[in-house]
Amino acid sequence: TVKEITVSFVKNTKLHGLKYVFARDSSKPRRLLWLLAFFACVGLLSTWSWNRIYYLLSYPAVTKIHMLWAQNLSFPAVTLCNHNLFRMSSLTKMDLYYSGYWLDLLHYNHSVNEKSLQVLREDRRKMVLNLVDFSQYAPPPHFQVNTTEMISRLGHQIEDMLLECKFQGENCTFKNFTPIYTRYGKCYTFNSGLDGNPLLTTLKGGTGNGLEIMLDIQQDEYLPVWGETDETSYEAGIKVQIHSQDEPPFIDQLGFGVAPGFQTFVSCQQQRLMYLPPPWGDCRSSAMDSEFFSSYSITACRIDCETRYLLENCNCRMVHMPGTAHQGKGPHLGSLKNKPDGFCDTWCSCSSYFTQYSEIKLMQSSCFRFIAFLENILVLDIFFEALNYETIEQKKAYEVAGLLGDIGGQMGLFIGASVLTILEIFDYLYEVFKDKVLGYVKRKKRPRRCQSDNLSTCDTLRSHSDSLGFTPNMLPRHPTLGNFEEFAC
Repeated sequence: TVKEITVSFVKNTKLHGLKYVFARDSSKPRRLLWLLAFFACVGLLSTWSWNRIYYLLSYPAVTKIHMLWAQNLSFPAVTLCNHNLFRMSSLTKMDLYYSGYWLDLLHYNHSVNEKSLQVLREDRRKMVLNLVDFSQYAPPPHFQVNTTEMISRLGHQIEDMLLECKFQGENCTFKNFTPIYTRYGKCYTFNSGLDGNPLLTTLKGGTGNGLEIMLDIQQDEYLPVWGETDETSYEAGIKVQIHSQDEPPFIDQLGFGVAPGFQTFVSCQQQRLMYLPPPWGDCRSSAMDSEFFSSYSITACRIDCETRYLLENCNCRMVHMPGTAHQGKGPHLGSLKNKPDGFCDTWCSCSSYFTQYSEIKLMQSSCFRFIAFLENILVLDIFFEALNYETIEQKKAYEVAGLLGDIGGQMGLFIGASVLTILEIFDYLYEVFKDKVLGYVKRKKRPRRCQSDNLSTCDTLRSHSDSLGFTPNMLPRHPTLGNFEEFAC
């Protein structure tokens, strides 16, 4: 019966205190105290267990940082851009006719912008005045401006800017630089891994074991600036971004400036970032759904977003954007800056470069062979601080094994239970279920006896007493029955 099963369970269970609650030889106050203590411990266990379950369901994560050493490291990609978009000496009459207003040299009606001419040197002013005389000029019929071709032709050329180049002490040339288009126009990437150039590695850290270049920024070719616009700026120098080969440059927002007249030292350290996908973190583990980029990165996602936005609004793209749509200035792009960038998540495994830089002023000397004007020359030295890299890894702070360990420890502390004790409880519940449910079903299926076979009374047998040859019992106040009738009753 259920009572017998329960009594057996209480006597043999390993749950501390339960057998004292039902001990018949104990007083009621003592049993009551044990009952209160047992329920208090069960309450504490339930509270702590729920706290641990709630903590597990919050998907906590921790970040671990390790410093690892390597025998060699892949050198990063280095993208550099001149702050000036177009060279003045390369402008043609057609360029000014179609793009003079865009370059702030002409008004919308092709008249000269006097404010821009006032900041030009005398020889440049005469050149522009000769080019903007459109009285005898007829533009070609059905001509469409190819912005990529125009920027490629008018932008600063690396073979003209690069005065000296060394990588790990060995000479390099402009052929080691790959042209790429950004918001700054035509830029160049060293160690891009494209155009048949193998990825370069470095075996040592410190200055002199990386990239050393000397550049002429050609400041005399800069466009006149009397007011800063999207195409012109007050700055003179180059913009530099250090990034991995899998990540397109986003130099207008992530680059740093290098000024002429100085030698700039940039020490960098590679950081390998490993994040967790939802629900523990916010990184993206699925492939990028893009027709422009094969590998995912935050910069690739943002450029893809800007490209799609322009294609949807004006069916055009800017020069630095991928695709084959016709090129335009992108009048709607400014409104995109005010929109959140929530769908561009961090990739679950990516690399970045932590940089520190310092600069010293170049020496002013007439015997310095490269200096025609000190304001045009800069030296850039990029190297690894040491031959090590930093791993920043996001890990799960709490898992199911930790949950079971915590709950098991609290069970042992409060009620002295273990996994086997839980099995005892399940065994007890099974026995109760078997007695109540399965027993009821079996009794219901058993065939019912005839009323004449009911042996609960001896009335049916008393009629046969005369036919049995046994001496009837002569007990006082007891009917005369045979031996078999007495056994049956």
